[in-house]
Amino acid sequence: MSNASVKNDVNEAVSSVDQDELQLEQLGYKQQLHRTWHFLESFGASFVSLNFIGSVRTVLFLGLLAGGPAAVWSSFVVTIVFMTITALVIAEICSALPLSGSIYIWAAESAGPKYARFFGFVVACWSISAWITFAAFNSQSTANYVVSQLAVWEVDFPGGISNGNVKWRAMIWAMSEGFLVVSIGMNYLPPRVYSGVFRFSIGIVIVDFFLNLIWLPIAVRNTYGFRSAKDVFTMTYNGTGAPAGWNWILSLFFTAGLFGGFDASGHVAEETKHANVTAGRGIITSVVATGVFGFAATLLFLFCTPDLNTVFALNAPQPFVQIYALALGKGPSIFMTIIAILSSMMSTTMLILAGSRLIFAVARDGVLPLSGWIGRVSRDGQPRNAVTVIFAFASVLLCTNLPSEVAFTSLLSSGGVATISAYGLIPLLRFTMTPHAFKTSRFYLGKFARPFYLVSTLWNALIFAVMISPFFFPVNAQSFNFACVIFGFVTMFAVGSWWFTPAGNWLRQEQIEQALRSAEGRPDADVPIIAVDTEILEKEK
Repeated sequence: MSNASVKNDVNEAVSSVDQDELQLEQLGYKQQLHRTWHFLESFGASFVSLNFIGSVRTVLFLGLLAGGPAAVWSSFVVTIVFMTITALVIAEICSALPLSGSIYIWAAESAGPKYARFFGFVVACWSISAWITFAAFNSQSTANYVVSQLAVWEVDFPGGISNGNVKWRAMIWAMSEGFLVVSIGMNYLPPRVYSGVFRFSIGIVIVDFFLNLIWLPIAVRNTYGFRSAKDVFTMTYNGTGAPAGWNWILSLFFTAGLFGGFDASGHVAEETKHANVTAGRGIITSVVATGVFGFAATLLFLFCTPDLNTVFALNAPQPFVQIYALALGKGPSIFMTIIAILSSMMSTTMLILAGSRLIFAVARDGVLPLSGWIGRVSRDGQPRNAVTVIFAFASVLLCTNLPSEVAFTSLLSSGGVATISAYGLIPLLRFTMTPHAFKTSRFYLGKFARPFYLVSTLWNALIFAVMISPFFFPVNAQSFNFACVIFGFVTMFAVGSWWFTPAGNWLRQEQIEQALRSAEGRPDADVPIIAVDTEILEKEK
């Protein structure tokens, strides 16, 4: 047979094989999920999960307490730089290992074969707890927009509009459960229909932003007026009681908290085409977009919010509903609230999407109770049972708001701590264990790799310290941040699971080594024959 015939035969064989499926098989997995999505869906998974406009509305007031407007905007600039570097580090390994539930695989492979299982267990437990908590919290955030209208219209609620009123908390809980059901329901939709959900989600976040950008300043100008540039850029405030330096650093709780969850693009990698490029690109672009638009939204709100005395006197669960009423009037503000509710609902939907892929992946590896059922995929390639697991646990977490005023917010903080810890652990392992691995990545950092690993590690260590720190001083039973306790419990559970789970049951050594060889461009000889044929083609060239 001539050389030309060999080349033609090999080329036909290569073109007949789905390269995404081939890469997945080389990493040790078979294609089970549908693979019909593209860059828009990958970008949307992270961009809408982060939901910059909704996140800014939710936690801006914490930033104002910690340092005031000057700390808020300056900390945001710093955060954009360092979170972009972190995203580049995560995108690098995502490109080499584009798998569902990828973050715990990234941590495992970053540690190298010897310690892979240990760090895989730890990050898997961290991430599962984080994504379930985010879904529950976002459902409650959505409910807060609705109940805040009662404060706007001065409705006389039995016992008062206060978190100290158990009847008030019960109403918020019931609404939160309802919004969770709606977002869960959307995650049962077929993949083709769900593509429309992505488009609508991105669209509603953008509409939300531009309505605020155009309508709110016009209304503020005609009512209580803008804050001065001096107030916005130079005014400081200490509402935490912390020492001045730490009070300023606590503003990072607001700015860095907006970026937790950008790895969602990686979790849907097995459902996107050209995943080794698309997933990493989704991570980077969503972080950049969140940073740019989030900073613009922050400046907008700093100029458009009333003076701090008025802001801190607002008593609604979502104070922005009252701010909209002050600026736009009670009637028109309802429209802005509806848009905010839709934006928040779609963010919850994307959080459930990403979290369910993580749970599916862990179940596929066989470590969870009922793994066979949880890891089962529907006929159209959807892990719907994993979605059901999210629903069950998120529903239970929402119930913690009934007996306690602070338990649920502590759970949220622990979720943020877990996510940031994973973002910091991966570059630490890359810096110390595998600094020269994963050169097949389409986003390989080259000479910038080790400096970026070190910077990402130190940055996320700082954010970790902020997130486990008490937010109000002096510290007492009411102000103690239980996030460190919850995070410690989750970590101990992960270590215990690693210790008692047989090595052959989850992240088997041969599977770890196979994935590492594939990510380094050295797939096993017994993976598909097409890999051998490709090598023959290279020799012929």
